[in-house]
Amino acid sequence: MDANKFEYLLRQGDSALILSQQLSQLCGKGPALEEDMALTNVALDLLGQTRMWLTYAGELEGQGRDEDRLAYLRDSREFRNLLLVEQPNGDYAQTMVRQFFFDTWHYFLMRGLVSSSDRRIAEIAEKSIKEVTYHLRRSGDLVVRLGDGTPTSHRKMQDAVDELWTYAREAFAYDEVDLAMVEQGVAPAAEPLRAAFLAHVAEVFAEATLAMPAPDAYVQRGGKQGRHTERLGYILAEMQSLQRAYPGAEW
Repeated sequence: MDANKFEYLLRQGDSALILSQQLSQLCGKGPALEEDMALTNVALDLLGQTRMWLTYAGELEGQGRDEDRLAYLRDSREFRNLLLVEQPNGDYAQTMVRQFFFDTWHYFLMRGLVSSSDRRIAEIAEKSIKEVTYHLRRSGDLVVRLGDGTPTSHRKMQDAVDELWTYAREAFAYDEVDLAMVEQGVAPAAEPLRAAFLAHVAEVFAEATLAMPAPDAYVQRGGKQGRHTERLGYILAEMQSLQRAYPGAEW
């Protein structure tokens, strides 16, 4: 088994899974009916992508763990998601800024992965790119509408940007796993992704009249290595409750 590739697959699947779970908690709580439906659809898109990543990870591992076992029977220290996606939903400004940061990184990553030397990863990226493109267009539009809206919405958006920026760029802090994937031609290098991310964020923030934090500001990191905030434990407690209560149950 290629341990580095297994870890890389978990990182993709876990980030999509945790954000999907976070968004699903907002079902029925959107500020408007259209937004409620959009949040739920994004959550379902991410869940579908999760299944592809974790299915491949389980097959590569060869220990009989399918996507369900990987999702529901691991503890928080075994998860490899970005810290950004486990941040609280908060108010709608926080929800959308978190989504926009994730979508921007996710879009450029999928664009890079369609050329992956691993055919299976390239296929997953190809299947995901249409959804991811929509996600980015939608969240960027809402960032502009809320940032350039009322004084209250502008203030809340700027507060959310300043709070979440420290988590937004963990994805570009490459470690030995990421570097091994780059060397094998599986994943794109960090610097082009980071440059594309910063350029797109700057463009949207200019239209949204939001101040962009310093690109070299401090980065919170550790999620990709299994070091998480305490919030992930609460997310998993809810997400895994049924499987933990009735292990192996089938419907």
